[in-house]
Amino acid sequence: MSAAQFSAVRGRFLDIQQLVHQPEHIADQVRYIEDGLLVSENGKIRYFGHFDPSQIPTGIVAEHYPEQLIVPGFIDTHIHYPQTEMVGAYGEQLLEWLNTYTFPTELQFKDKAYAEHIAEFFIQQLVRHGTTTALVFCTVHPESVDALFEQAARLNMRLIAGKVLMDRHAPEGLTDTAERAYSESKALIEKWHGKGRALYAITPRFAPTSTPEQLQRAGQLKAEYPEVYVHTHLSENKNEIAWVKELFPDHQGYLDVYHQYGLTGNRSVFAHCVHLEEHEWDCMHATDSAIAFCPTSNLFLGSGLFPLKKTWQKQVKVGLGTDIGAGTSFSQLQTLNEAYKVQQLQGEKLSAFESFYHATLGSAKALSLDHLLGNFHIGKEADFVVLDLAATPLQKLRQQHVKHLEDALFALFTLGDDRNIAATYVDGQCVYVRK
Repeated sequence: MSAAQFSAVRGRFLDIQQLVHQPEHIADQVRYIEDGLLVSENGKIRYFGHFDPSQIPTGIVAEHYPEQLIVPGFIDTHIHYPQTEMVGAYGEQLLEWLNTYTFPTELQFKDKAYAEHIAEFFIQQLVRHGTTTALVFCTVHPESVDALFEQAARLNMRLIAGKVLMDRHAPEGLTDTAERAYSESKALIEKWHGKGRALYAITPRFAPTSTPEQLQRAGQLKAEYPEVYVHTHLSENKNEIAWVKELFPDHQGYLDVYHQYGLTGNRSVFAHCVHLEEHEWDCMHATDSAIAFCPTSNLFLGSGLFPLKKTWQKQVKVGLGTDIGAGTSFSQLQTLNEAYKVQQLQGEKLSAFESFYHATLGSAKALSLDHLLGNFHIGKEADFVVLDLAATPLQKLRQQHVKHLEDALFALFTLGDDRNIAATYVDGQCVYVRK
């Protein structure tokens, strides 16, 4: 049996101790330790609390970050790694954008070498931006899934991903069949789900690109492998919703399509949900399904303003998604900046502590991983980020005038980006240091 692998980090720590049911209760769960210590053993948190040198294993030197702020790793609940190279594609809304930019780009991922190249770049971008876990779309090609999981395994990084299912309304090179979708997904589940920190997601792109037969096979997979995830899109754009109603006239709206095929549930994550109807909110709650809120994408494609307040009212799980490449940044700091503005445009407030919750423990809950991730509880996985709150001259000036911790966080979320990530730790090990 191999020897235990330890690491120790000392500094200022911040996390959210417990899940909450209303945003006004988040401040009560904020835990801040001015001089703390985190010790990990084989990627799990062995000790967390006030600095106590006796907790540091013999022969281990604690990395000390006295001026920085150490937080749980950021969790991205919706992102497309094949779209990394097409971020910032001009001038279209959702359906036109898919046909003009996305589908031609994704055709390249049949080539395993090309997929490996982009997957390596993608993983490096995640850790550079402080993201330690992500729920990821691949392409229809199994090679794209293998490439991503292989790259993530090099860091022992917790990723959830899956092959796209798409058997209509897409270019020939990007479509499969109902049967191939089932058989290829099944093989990939057997190969990857639960291997190391890899988890699998059954991934219909969205209802319009799957026939009823394919959705039925997706539901069959979910029934056969109830521990895997479902990851797809829902009610992003009004033209998309109208199209779904034309294609599935016998269903009571968009979400009902997924629900009737057995694709809702506590490991089902639906990206966007900008235009849900009241009965759909009720179904999301009743099935314990989750939403990925993607503000930079919703603004960039002109999709609409997500009603974040409704998730609290209806007690629906919600996480934060960058949605690269309709989203415009890998940074969850930038994503929170836009999330604040989306709420402002609706006359609502988004506090810094609520933002922090959504990027960490709230997103872990959305992915049904809050027993493993999201804060610094002993026994959880040691994924965390070292933040420099004053990475630019403007930020330094702003931080010199903050009134309290929440003000400092709000300034970070408004002005921050990858320059604020001083270091990223995955599985207890440092995998990125800002140069």
